[in-house]
Amino acid sequence: MPLTVGTAGHIDHGKTWLVRALTGKDTDRLPEEQRRGISIELGYAPLRLPDGRQLSVVDVPGHERFVQTMVAGATGIDAFLLVIDANEGARAQTREHLAILRLLEIERGVVALTKIDAVDEDTVGLAEEEARELVPGAEIVRVSARTGDGIDELRLALARLADSIERSHDTRPTRLYVDRSFSLPGFGTVLTGTLWSGKVGVGDRLRLEPSGRDVRVRSAQVHDRDVERADAGQRVAVSLPGVERHEVARGEALVEPGAYAVSYRLDVVLRELEPIVDGARLQVHVGTAHVPARVVRVGARHAQLRLAERVVAARGDRVVLRGETTAGGGLVLDPLPPRHRSVSRMELVERGDVAATVDAPVRAESLRFLLDGELDGVEHAGDWVFSADWLAALEQELRSGIAEADPLDPGVAAPTSPWAGDVVPLLPFERRGAKLYLPGAVPTLDGRSTEAESLERRVASAGMRVTKLDEDELTRFLARTGRIVPLGDGYAIGADAYDVARDVLLTECRSTGEITLARFRDLVGTGRRDAQLLLERFDADGLTRRVGDRRVLRRAARSRAT
Repeated sequence: MPLTVGTAGHIDHGKTWLVRALTGKDTDRLPEEQRRGISIELGYAPLRLPDGRQLSVVDVPGHERFVQTMVAGATGIDAFLLVIDANEGARAQTREHLAILRLLEIERGVVALTKIDAVDEDTVGLAEEEARELVPGAEIVRVSARTGDGIDELRLALARLADSIERSHDTRPTRLYVDRSFSLPGFGTVLTGTLWSGKVGVGDRLRLEPSGRDVRVRSAQVHDRDVERADAGQRVAVSLPGVERHEVARGEALVEPGAYAVSYRLDVVLRELEPIVDGARLQVHVGTAHVPARVVRVGARHAQLRLAERVVAARGDRVVLRGETTAGGGLVLDPLPPRHRSVSRMELVERGDVAATVDAPVRAESLRFLLDGELDGVEHAGDWVFSADWLAALEQELRSGIAEADPLDPGVAAPTSPWAGDVVPLLPFERRGAKLYLPGAVPTLDGRSTEAESLERRVASAGMRVTKLDEDELTRFLARTGRIVPLGDGYAIGADAYDVARDVLLTECRSTGEITLARFRDLVGTGRRDAQLLLERFDADGLTRRVGDRRVLRRAARSRAT
């Protein structure tokens, strides 16, 4: 089972040195990081466990200026490796990193007490006692990255940690939050991130959100090794042809098209580390994105986050709220909330009624991350759940569209959203092709009879010569009712003339077995363009098929002709 472990801890407590000792890889890749001796960006390395399994390790910066980078690295991980200097003990970022992990509900991990070669036994003992208070139940391992003491024991502890984690079977569509983008010769733009859900592989057609750009995956790698498909929980790098590096930034998400909400607002259940007042201006961390937002309190524990930029989110996601320090977090109840909620609805939300957050259709599966049992109080259709109020509003919207429709075609375009196939049959309309109509509704001229008769006479008077017409609803009405016959390029012919031309073609083909454009033109006494348009219409009607520069009757037409 693929798992990703993220480091956490204060600056200079030895996170990067420890990752290097465990994996053999230096995750400080930037020249500035090597010059200054501190981590600035996220680093990644594969960790081989004693039993042969492989974990992915995300190494995060410990400096207070880079906490937002730490949050980006922590989202999507399965467990933590908390690093504490045995001499210094827990410091400010130790505690803030732990708070962030708890807000993200990353509850399992191992504590590494580092630099034990530089302190005496009593000091290490005090640090270990403090660590047990900070992280009750976590295994604590004493290590020295410099001497190698405890490194093997730490690998075994991480193996036991991996054994204890059961990743739930996640059937949600593909979602990978981008935490890094760069260019490689021969590959183009490469994006990296932890695959939150689904799979990603060569040839997949996905979308970058919130920018809304459709992309194709050229190649996929897991820790520098090519794979056909990567699974949820793995660190993944994908190359995208036709995408420039500057067009993709951290915070974008690579997702299955249309599968996730892209929104300026999020309804959340708050978890506060310090009081978050109504109207507070904070940074909201969602996935690897962090955007300015205003907090609008709607109850004792609930709020709507009004974001300055759109983000990709789903029900059940955890978010982190930060000002100068981490203020709290939230559980996303609704990633696409209505702009205005009724008081009664918000009272239901306050009582923990998840159904009250459902308005427009969402997949029932997406709610299982919020629920312990069945979801009551909502409408169901196939895989979708939605509110009765929303369904009534949709019906009213469609009725209004029908009322405003042209009587020549008294219908309205049917919804094309993913839920349409399950939901539309619940509505009291008839579906005809791509439109919805009131039951029994028929087209009417409604005062345009004189105009229709004039148009019909103009076409009929042209005989075998085709007539150029405007593409409007009246023309389409006359065509649907058989009063004129449309040809290609906006031309039409009278119904009687079409029947005569058809009889001429059938007679000739019955006699000789075929007909050419020149022969048909001469027989009907019209020009080459008009004859060509008629023959193409006969082809479209299934009467003839073209063989070189000739046309022959199709089998069904031959049987009718005889």
